[in-house]
This record gives sequence, C-alpha cells and structure tokens, in this order.
Amino acid sequence: MEWKRKLRTGTGLLLMFALWTVLIQCVDVRAVGPNGTKVGFAAWNVWFHTLTGVHMTLYGVTDWLGLVPVLICGCFGIAGLRQWILRKRLFRVDSDILLLGVYYLLVISAYLLFEMIPINYRPILIDGYLEASYPSSTTLLVLSVMPTLKFQADRRCGSRTLRRLAAGFSVLFSAFMVIGRLIAGVHWATDIVGSVFLSAGLFCLYCAAAARAGQKKNETAL
Repeated sequence: MEWKRKLRTGTGLLLMFALWTVLIQCVDVRAVGPNGTKVGFAAWNVWFHTLTGVHMTLYGVTDWLGLVPVLICGCFGIAGLRQWILRKRLFRVDSDILLLGVYYLLVISAYLLFEMIPINYRPILIDGYLEASYPSSTTLLVLSVMPTLKFQADRRCGSRTLRRLAAGFSVLFSAFMVIGRLIAGVHWATDIVGSVFLSAGLFCLYCAAAARAGQKKNETAL
C-alpha cells in the first residue's frame, strides 16, 4: 500500500538522521569552532567552510526569506480554522489539514529540542554569541513546509497551471534557501545534511498519515 511505503521511507530517513547525529559526535571530533567548540567530521567541515567563506548578506537574505514558510503555515492554519468554524466541529476539518497542524507542531518540537540540547555550535559568532547550529533551523523549516505547499496544491487545486506554479515555486525556493544557507558560512555542512534527513523523514510520515486517513475515509464511504 502507498501509505505503508511512505511510512517505511519516512522511518528510514529518521533512522538515518539519528545515525548521522551519532556520527557527528563520534567521527573526527575536534575543537575547530569559535571559543574552542568541537565539531564532528572536522576535516570535511573546515574544508567546506574555508571553501565557501562567510557571506553575511546572504545570511540576512535567507533569514528574512524564512518568513515565507511561516506565512504558508499561517495560511493553512486559517484554512483549517475556517473549516472548523463552518463545520462547527474540529474533527470535521479535512483530515489532511488536521494532520498538517500536527506535522507542523512536530517540526517546531524538533527545533525546540535541538535548541535546548545543542549538538553543534555555529562556525562563527552571531553578534558575539555562540548559537546552536544542528540541525539548521532555517533549512529544517523550509524543507518541512515547502513540500506541503505542493502537496496541498496537488490535492486542492483544479487548475493544472496553479499546481505547476506551486511545484515550481516550492522546488526553486527550497533549492535557493538550502544552497544559500550552505554557502553563507553560518552553519557547518553537516548541520545542513542533518536538516535534510530530518525534514524529509517527517514529511514522508505526514504523507503516510494523510494517505492512510484518506484510505480509511474511502473505506467508510463504501
């Protein structure tokens, strides 16, 4: 079944994230960061950071553009609230929208967890302070939210043109943001990789849950 395949894929990606998190705390760990902070895969991370340098303008641009996925979350939240008001019961809201709210909460929880338990610190000081860097929160936000724009557009837009626009915007925006954070020099390369694994795994689980809920709805209708 489709939902089982997505569930297996999502679980596999989250296990890869867990393994990656362990590896960056065990492999080639050296104090190469600011104030003597340690980072795993030190040789690779330092090589890549030296290659790209630091670009604070690009950092600022990608920081501000991080508001785009926040606005998308807000739009889906308003859509769910509208259905709740019109249908008068929370559980009459479309299951994929309800699950989307749960999914976004999971993404936020993952972000808060790694803010409280820092794995890596940034390769540079931000305004004189050390900040947690793993996984890259902006990358996590973008890669968790932008695919849901395409997902919802495919399910709800009758216009093929709008679906293509949503898909194209999601891919291009995500690519720009990930590459931008990667070469801005404010994260170690391993921080970006971790975000890719985590966001992809969570999104696959959302897709699996939405597919399963749709299947159960169809079975009930029969």
